[in-house]
Amino acid sequence: MASETYMPGPVCLIEDMEGQLVVKQEALQILSAITQPMVVVAIVGVCSTGKSYLMNQLAGKKKGFSVGSTVQSHTKGIWMWCLPHPEKPGHTLVLLDTEGLCDVEKDDDKNDTQIFALAILLSSTFVYNTMNKIDQGAIDLLHNMTELTDILRARTLPDIGVKDADDIGNFFPDLVWTLRDFYLSLERDGQLMTADEYLQNSLKMKKGSDQRTQSFNLPRLCIQKFFPTRKCFVFDSPTHQKKVSQLETLKEDELSFQFVQQMAEFSFHIFNKSKIKTLPGGIKVNGPCLENLVLTYVNAINSGDLPCMENSFLALAQRENAAAIKRALAHYDQLMGQKVQLPTETLQELVDLHRASEREAIEIFKKNCFKDEDQSFQKELQTLLDAKQNDICKQNEKASSDRCSALLQDIFGPLEEAVKQGLYSKPGGHNLYLQKTKELMTKYHQQPRKGIQGEEALNKYLKSKESVRNAVLQTDQALTAKEKEMEEARAKAEAAKAEAESVEEIRRHMRQMMEEKERLHQQQLRQIEIERAKCLAQQQLEQELRLGEEAEKLKLMHQAEMSRFQDQIQHIHRTMSEPQAARCIIL
Repeated sequence: MASETYMPGPVCLIEDMEGQLVVKQEALQILSAITQPMVVVAIVGVCSTGKSYLMNQLAGKKKGFSVGSTVQSHTKGIWMWCLPHPEKPGHTLVLLDTEGLCDVEKDDDKNDTQIFALAILLSSTFVYNTMNKIDQGAIDLLHNMTELTDILRARTLPDIGVKDADDIGNFFPDLVWTLRDFYLSLERDGQLMTADEYLQNSLKMKKGSDQRTQSFNLPRLCIQKFFPTRKCFVFDSPTHQKKVSQLETLKEDELSFQFVQQMAEFSFHIFNKSKIKTLPGGIKVNGPCLENLVLTYVNAINSGDLPCMENSFLALAQRENAAAIKRALAHYDQLMGQKVQLPTETLQELVDLHRASEREAIEIFKKNCFKDEDQSFQKELQTLLDAKQNDICKQNEKASSDRCSALLQDIFGPLEEAVKQGLYSKPGGHNLYLQKTKELMTKYHQQPRKGIQGEEALNKYLKSKESVRNAVLQTDQALTAKEKEMEEARAKAEAAKAEAESVEEIRRHMRQMMEEKERLHQQQLRQIEIERAKCLAQQQLEQELRLGEEAEKLKLMHQAEMSRFQDQIQHIHRTMSEPQAARCIIL
């Protein structure tokens, strides 16, 4: 179908016939022929609030979708208008106008829920049209309808070929909240604010964990979760109240300047910011794909997969409390992952860490739970925490066992190798083996972080080595008996040898005694000769001394004679003349 001749006007896509939704074949045929990617814009709001007028403006037409000017709702079911996208060549703009909510002529609100859910699931931009201001009623309505829509989304996942049930982002559209006939001033605490800031402030959550605060925060949290991309536009009244019924025929200069400007900003955003309708996996929706989505969701609704509003709170409680349990368990896992180093030295250490993390997890649950008045979900959380405790205790036991096994192998491995090499296969080897085992046990006990299996693992290891220990003992005993026999033989041989050596020693001693005696005898003879020589020398010396003395005496006597002679000569000289004296001397 050529883009220029897409559709001259809107056609009914889905109609409510006696409580059942019916997809119109004309609309399906149009969709099946469009192969371009689609930007789908749907609008939902209370009846007679100007939804159809906004959609006609997006279509660039004054007339198209039926605009009501009376208290009676005009649009029934969902109407579709496929147009060439004004800003994206090669793309189709699909406008979906919906039947007004809260129509007093309806028997119940079942149809409202169905229309609301389909508008969210089929669109890539969802326009939520309300009057005057953002109030709690509008927030609650959007929240409740969105929760029901998500239930329908989850139940139809297999039918549209989607596996990831948590991929909410590719199912829920961008939210554009339009406020009609807005009469308030956009300011807070004396400061001007934008429409987006007004929306953000309206969805702001309060601090606290009491039930009243939780009830206030829950719808806001839900809207933020399902609609991460949000935009707000405020519209003044388009014209004087009396002319509103003639809105389709009024020229632009007959409309409020502010309204025209606001309408232009709204259209610019829709044309330039609205995304292509995309499914998980990056699948861009075209006509046949949108056709399949319409049929799938309508069939699911007609089959009862969309719960009624009365049961929505039960489903909501289930969802929110299940999410609260998930967050609590995730927090518990994070704390245990940060604090616990397996294996712990004692079981009590692990239990204390579990209890501290458990308390925080329960606090997280209490802050996020929703109407868990009978504490059934908290009990479920407690059961899951108990299971996690049992699981981590088993992990701790295994980690301890693995750690101890590695330590035993490292410490006792060399001993096992020494036994294999026969280093203990000798007399006394058993005692050496026991001594070495005791040393290694001491070393094992000194190792840190063995955990609760430390002693049990050691006892099991030692028990497993009893056969080795017994083998070492038997070898030791056998070798000891043989060595005893060899020792006795060796003792006898050594005794005989000692006796022979004793006899030889006696003989050697006797020889030494005889030799000593002979030596002494020879020494005595030599001493006698020395003494005799000394005696002869002494006698000779004495004789020589006597001869010397006699010679000395003769000398002295001679000297005395000479002295007397001299004295006589001198006397003669004194008494005689020289000739006489000479004569006397000569005489």
